[in-house]
Amino acid sequence: MSHATLFPGRAQRRRWDDDLTALLEAATQRVARGPVTPDFDRQDFQAELAAFDFARPVPWADLLGWTVARLEHGVVHMTHPRYLGLFNPAPSFPAQSADRIAAAFNPQLASATTSPAAVAIEAHVIRAVARRAGLPPDAAGHFTSGGSEANHTALVCALTRAEPGFATSGSRAFAGPPVFYISGDSHLAWIKIAHLAGIGRAAARLVATDGHGRMDPEALAAMLAADRGEGRVPFMVVATAGTTNAGMIDPLGACHDIARAAGLWWHVDAAWGGAAIASERLRGLLAGIERADSITIDAHKWLAATMGCGMFLTAHPALLAEAFNVRTSYMPSHAPSADPYLTSVQWSRRFLGLRLFLALAAAGWAGYAAHVERAVALAGMLAGLMRALGWSVLNDPALAVVCLAPPPGSPPVGRIVARLLATGGAWVSAAVFEGREVVRACVTHGETSAADIAEVATLLEQARVG
Repeated sequence: MSHATLFPGRAQRRRWDDDLTALLEAATQRVARGPVTPDFDRQDFQAELAAFDFARPVPWADLLGWTVARLEHGVVHMTHPRYLGLFNPAPSFPAQSADRIAAAFNPQLASATTSPAAVAIEAHVIRAVARRAGLPPDAAGHFTSGGSEANHTALVCALTRAEPGFATSGSRAFAGPPVFYISGDSHLAWIKIAHLAGIGRAAARLVATDGHGRMDPEALAAMLAADRGEGRVPFMVVATAGTTNAGMIDPLGACHDIARAAGLWWHVDAAWGGAAIASERLRGLLAGIERADSITIDAHKWLAATMGCGMFLTAHPALLAEAFNVRTSYMPSHAPSADPYLTSVQWSRRFLGLRLFLALAAAGWAGYAAHVERAVALAGMLAGLMRALGWSVLNDPALAVVCLAPPPGSPPVGRIVARLLATGGAWVSAAVFEGREVVRACVTHGETSAADIAEVATLLEQARVG
């Protein structure tokens, strides 16, 4: 019986598939009407979980019902239309469908020999996104598990180009400690990336911002010159297009010019803001990104793919093969131009690119343009409503992120946010922007409505006045 549960017959599989679809559809409808925050007893859950000793099989129908119910009540619902939290949008329907298709066929994307159709689909999407970003016609790249892996790839490429001996000798090949530059308001996964790459956390040089959440070019130039004078070896400048705290965009043109003048790799971390390339109206915000050596864009952020779907794009595809190429006897081919395991950090990998392929093919760039423009409009609406209530908007919400400061005399931001979250009616976060505590709200859900935004404004003001 247990083996039959793992590999049921076609008729049984179809019934269970239909049961799961019905369970998920009902849960999705309840989630949209219910609280955004978890509403279950953690101790009771731990006791239930402990009962799964894996010695006695649980009936499949019971197990499905239990799992869906516990997730319905045991997570922050990023699929809720009043989730205005971190960069975790509700996934599009095409992306969800892609996950089911990929799970059914389960292709291994290490090699084009074993999965030629899947590898070709991913490469096609990468080229299309690279062209949309303005990179050269021969630009390439690959899908990643997320922005951290994509940024790690950029760092390895930059190190490899800066010092040919890095591939065999690591950081010892450099004449001094290798360093790179990021905004003080960038995503600090860069610190972990430096650690993982073996160059040490101190290699990530945090550049001061300009008072508006953007890297200060003068501070960058001064730090670079000082580092060289002290024997460090700069190799990369990273500009952020859509900071996590406030959605701010570093001055791309100035950062590019400084990097080029110094002979450094220039990377743009556009994990969130990169989606603006879909919109003719918004893509001007990213002017200069087309000159990047490499770009990170997360499809699982503003492009609404399911979680774990980033992209690394580069104008130097040959460098990917140089950085990640290996020789093995057991893989079916050694074609760096076609086999992803030879041009990326991952080996075995899920068919991630189908998520964005289906969404782009079904909606086109115009569909995504409408999606991101709508989010920006709703963020602007929230900013206007809160200003009318006496709050201040401290950032430019051009990328659908709003940083709000309550009127003087209000409770601390942390208390306001805690009160709002306790209602379960919406989800926002507390953050710090240019030294000030703020309420951070980001419009991420493709089905968030004007009524939802108005409700969030009401809940925020109610949380403020107590």
